[in-house]
Amino acid sequence: MNTANNADALVAKGLEASRLNDSASALDFFTQASNAAPGSGVPHFLIGSEYASLGEMDKAEAAFANAVLVAPDLAIARYQLGLLQFSSARAAVALLTWQPLLALPDADPLPHFVRGFAELAQDRFDEALHHYGKGLERNTSNPALSGDIQKVIDGIDALRRNAGAPSAAPRNPYAQPDESASEAHVLLSNYQQQGLPH
Repeated sequence: MNTANNADALVAKGLEASRLNDSASALDFFTQASNAAPGSGVPHFLIGSEYASLGEMDKAEAAFANAVLVAPDLAIARYQLGLLQFSSARAAVALLTWQPLLALPDADPLPHFVRGFAELAQDRFDEALHHYGKGLERNTSNPALSGDIQKVIDGIDALRRNAGAPSAAPRNPYAQPDESASEAHVLLSNYQQQGLPH
């Protein structure tokens, strides 16, 4: 088995372990895949997603950052890194991380979501909702992205209803301790049937 195929097989095993809520095995398989395909950002992205689902945000951020360093064009890793940064009150850092995503085609949902967050950072809620709506219309392949954005939209709606009550800030897509295991792993769902880029 060549190195790329071995990495693909390890990613597949890791995804299955993650689906079964065996995070330790998933992380081990993803790490092995990273060693087998050091030029791929996907294993780092999957490690970051696994850590995010466990609530270990420092480790998740480091893994997402590694994915972007190894594969700057891996848009989903760049988006998730920025989302984690934005969710931890570092909007300026997130916007810098996301800046290359603005060059993606109009048909891609990510630049629209990024523009929404840029408006949200300035408390321009109507403009943010407009961009989020455009992104949701274009996102037909990854329900996790839409789920995250819907949480933010719900937070904006709550903020407006409660006229600035402290508990009504837009919800952090990563701060969902009441989610079921299947929901916690939805970030990985887009990779269940994809091979490792090589």
